[in-house]
Amino acid sequence: MGNLCLGKPVELASASSSIPSKVVLKSNDSSDFNSSSNGSSVSTLSSHQSTSHPIPIAALKAFTLNDLKAATKNFRSDSYLGEGGFGCVYKGWIDENTHAPTKPGVGIVVAIKKLKQESIQGHKEWLAEVTYLGQFHHENLVKLIGYCSEADKKLLVYEYMPRGSLENHLFKRGVQPISWATRVNVAIDVARGLSFLHSLEPPVIYRDLKASNVLLVSDFTAKLSDFGLARNGPTGDKTHVSTRIVGTRGYAAPEYIATGHLTVKSDVYSFGVVLLELMSGKRSLDEDRGGMEEALVDWAKPFLGNQRKMVRIMDTRLEGQYVKKAAQTLASVAEECLHADPKSRPSMAEVLAAIEELQAPRNTPRSSKGTPSHSLQRYKP
Repeated sequence: MGNLCLGKPVELASASSSIPSKVVLKSNDSSDFNSSSNGSSVSTLSSHQSTSHPIPIAALKAFTLNDLKAATKNFRSDSYLGEGGFGCVYKGWIDENTHAPTKPGVGIVVAIKKLKQESIQGHKEWLAEVTYLGQFHHENLVKLIGYCSEADKKLLVYEYMPRGSLENHLFKRGVQPISWATRVNVAIDVARGLSFLHSLEPPVIYRDLKASNVLLVSDFTAKLSDFGLARNGPTGDKTHVSTRIVGTRGYAAPEYIATGHLTVKSDVYSFGVVLLELMSGKRSLDEDRGGMEEALVDWAKPFLGNQRKMVRIMDTRLEGQYVKKAAQTLASVAEECLHADPKSRPSMAEVLAAIEELQAPRNTPRSSKGTPSHSLQRYKP
């Protein structure tokens, strides 16, 4: 998947305490997911199974370990793409129709994530990805093609994302900066993906939106990847779900960090941060300014509500080549998404309606619909 291994989200402590270096989930945090007792198969136990016209996990290809060894030339070094908290990622080749392994250059390219055997957390995230991406298909979610589960060997097979992550295109030195039109389209794609997840019953909270988890295909269509931290949102009259606090510094909503209370508005806040990154070309946390770490949100907020000052947050590498009115709209939406009170933040459906009109033309028509479909409301920032 281009550049898939981009590091693991950290467990977030309260704002006043130190930040641990690793994620630790309580055992009941993965209560939505279960595997069979012998570890050789995956069962569909999410509550979405009976409510939202899901694509059953049985539709996924169950690869054998030998299949994936053949597809990657036995996980040889020249197939290696990178490494992260989950494990290593390799490039492989399979037949487009049968999904049988093929020789390099024959069939289609796939990205294969291989779980580290010692990673207890990785097993939970592996199961979460199979559970969610095995059920729901949407053009702005990375497609999960199949999985392998043989004893302690756990792997996932995805569509290959040739342009890698949004993080690389925004922040990596030596990479040509992406155009304003592409940035707007990426923002819309991400909003579509989140809006789809939030429209499900119960809603799915992505919980780890960040630039490194937004992957790009050849035409720069953006897709959400890495559903290891996703979980079902509140149901009935419940206002939130309580979880161990995990995520990525600089992106996680402040009320979630403080209380562990998770809602769809937590994702909305993270989307506001990604919007700022797209506009400014700056990371959510910048450690390059005099050795002091500075949050992008804290730096940008004073400029968002002022049309004349808003220009100060724009990426200088754009050299002024952006639509001012569209930038003002995105700044206004970002300001609303980053509201300190989660109840005052718009829904992702409202956000999508506000920014969808800014989309630059593409070769193919775009749709916000997935499986299941949902309707959108109008939001005026």
